[in-house]
Amino acid sequence: MNSRNFLVRTLIFFFIGLLIASSVPAQTANTEISQKIAGHWEGAIELPGMKLEVLVDFKLTAEKKLEGAISIPIQKAKDLPLTDIVIADKDISFAIAGVPGNPVFKGKLDESGQKISGNFTQSGQTFPFTLSKGEDPVAKAKKILEGMDSTINKAMADLKVPGLALAVVKDKEVIFAKGFGLRDVENKLPMTPDTLLAIGSATKAFTTFALARLADEGKMSWDQPVRTYIPWFKLSDPLITERITPRDLVTHRSGLPRHDLLWYNNYQATREELVRRLAYLKFTADLRQKFQYNNLMFLTAGYLLEVLSGKTWEEAVRELVLNPLEMKRTNFSVLDSQKDQDFAQPYLYRDGKIQKIPFRNITNMGPAGSINSSVREMSNWVIVHLNSGKFGDKQLLNPATLNDLHLPHMPIEQTPATPYLSPASYAMGWFVDYYRGHQRVYHGGNIDGFSALVSMLPQDGYGFVILTNRNGSILPELLVRTLTDKLLGLEPVDWIGEAVRNQAQGEELGKKAEQKAVARRKPGTKPAHALNEYAGTYFHPGYGELKVNFKDGKLSFTYNGITTPLEHWHYETFNGLKAEDPTFENMKLTFQTDVNGNVSAVAAPFEPTCDDIVFKKKPDERYYDPKFLQKLTGKYVILNQVATVELKGNTLTLFVPGQPVYELVPDIGDEFYLKQAPVIRIHFIFDPKGEVIGLEQIQPGGVFELKKITDKEEVPKEK
Repeated sequence: MNSRNFLVRTLIFFFIGLLIASSVPAQTANTEISQKIAGHWEGAIELPGMKLEVLVDFKLTAEKKLEGAISIPIQKAKDLPLTDIVIADKDISFAIAGVPGNPVFKGKLDESGQKISGNFTQSGQTFPFTLSKGEDPVAKAKKILEGMDSTINKAMADLKVPGLALAVVKDKEVIFAKGFGLRDVENKLPMTPDTLLAIGSATKAFTTFALARLADEGKMSWDQPVRTYIPWFKLSDPLITERITPRDLVTHRSGLPRHDLLWYNNYQATREELVRRLAYLKFTADLRQKFQYNNLMFLTAGYLLEVLSGKTWEEAVRELVLNPLEMKRTNFSVLDSQKDQDFAQPYLYRDGKIQKIPFRNITNMGPAGSINSSVREMSNWVIVHLNSGKFGDKQLLNPATLNDLHLPHMPIEQTPATPYLSPASYAMGWFVDYYRGHQRVYHGGNIDGFSALVSMLPQDGYGFVILTNRNGSILPELLVRTLTDKLLGLEPVDWIGEAVRNQAQGEELGKKAEQKAVARRKPGTKPAHALNEYAGTYFHPGYGELKVNFKDGKLSFTYNGITTPLEHWHYETFNGLKAEDPTFENMKLTFQTDVNGNVSAVAAPFEPTCDDIVFKKKPDERYYDPKFLQKLTGKYVILNQVATVELKGNTLTLFVPGQPVYELVPDIGDEFYLKQAPVIRIHFIFDPKGEVIGLEQIQPGGVFELKKITDKEEVPKEK
């Protein structure tokens, strides 16, 4: 092992195992020198081939003795206590207690009192080090942020954002927390650092943090198959079903694309039911082959948390995360937010103006995105991540476990839009990349009317929380870049100005794109069926029911409670028109006809990365009603052959002497097919009064009509 690796690994060992070591007061010989040394120092140990950055803070106790702590950013080591601090004239020495190899710094203060130079020794090896006295980083950061108000207000005006709340954390301290603009435009209510807003997908990291706490307790392994904990868990690919692990669920590498419309606005399905529906969804990649963002996998992770904890996801997250972090007003539903005294209304920017929109309640997908919070409470969330899983005097996660949550597990095949960013990867509930050479751990959140971003620079000790009440806003990311440039002293880039300049061009391009889409419509076509024939209930085992409605000569469709008018586009394709809920606006539905000429299915592009989702038309509901089915029972004859139709439970059966009993399965077109011989179909004949007078037996070779007879009628004899 070379000397560089030895030191780095030794410090890792210390960081994991000895964070709670107590500092030993200094033995000082010179109060004047001690006063000069007290303060913040920055420097590095000169290892072969690299400089190991270290930050040292000394302070004088009431007894005029020096205490100190050292931080090593590259190791995410924070405030490790120093011991054996000794000052003799301008010579100073100090050690890090508990680390193998007795690491000791011995140096000399220069004449200016601003620099310490000397040697660092560990395990018999010696390396030079230097430290320079600097301004307290917290005080320095606060000064920089004092001038940001005007920049933020102008950016909000230029990028059409009604309200924004911002918090900045440095190490363990909140150095900025403020609201800008309006949380409620109509009532002119100001945004505050305590205003509750939706954080959207930034919720995902709360789910992984809670699971990580259970992993620390030995209740779960990230790398055991999910079926270890949920035996009935099933996906459409049996091999992936057996192999997929909790780590795969939370790193977007399951092989499934988003399939978001399955859950969006779905208030009927339980979380368990949604997880069971995964068995019917199409894959577009193999397990761990590629990054594909997937909210349903995080739902599954949240359901796993429920199974392991024996509590609801909400109860488990509150107990394992929110309560220890003193996040008392943070909640899991926009319905709860609206009961608070300080909450933001949701808005979007459309047709050149800010418009208020309805709240979207997504509690069914809570583990993937339903948390609402304020920047003040979210600051505590950032602090625990910047400080190796520790909040106050509570170690909530083992440092190694927290580090695992931040490690890149799945590369994202996407070229960054700017050379200032490295290619990104996904960790466990977090994106990770490098911004201008500085490591970032972050996650955005977008849900109807809100845009959020939680972003951290772990090696620099900074964290940011930006919450806004505008749909799909890019301002949080641009503002984090702007703040990062200022706080780290980087050459400024006009991120916000560039976005403002591109905004008008983007809107113009959008209008042209809409016009070109209309041009793809084939003129002069008409539907193949009367409009009422398209009406009915269509079903997909994963996506559930889609209903096509016919009223006042017009069609519409309803899916997950969202109703959208339809217009004929061309041939068998219909287009979604504007509606109160714009989710399906301009979505094209294409109907399919079976061999008998019946409208049998509708294909919808609900998942754009795979083939259309095909919903098959369900038979009329009366064919599942025992009262109606009873009317179809009886004896039917042709020549001297008697067929008997009986009702057993809710199922019709057909019996012909000398043959087995057939089960009749309802189908579209007011027909049944024989379960044991689907090629044979049965159609019942009604008179004008709605009484059954016969049936047709439809076979490939012909259609045979059987007359219904009463019990008193005789069966015709063979001639």
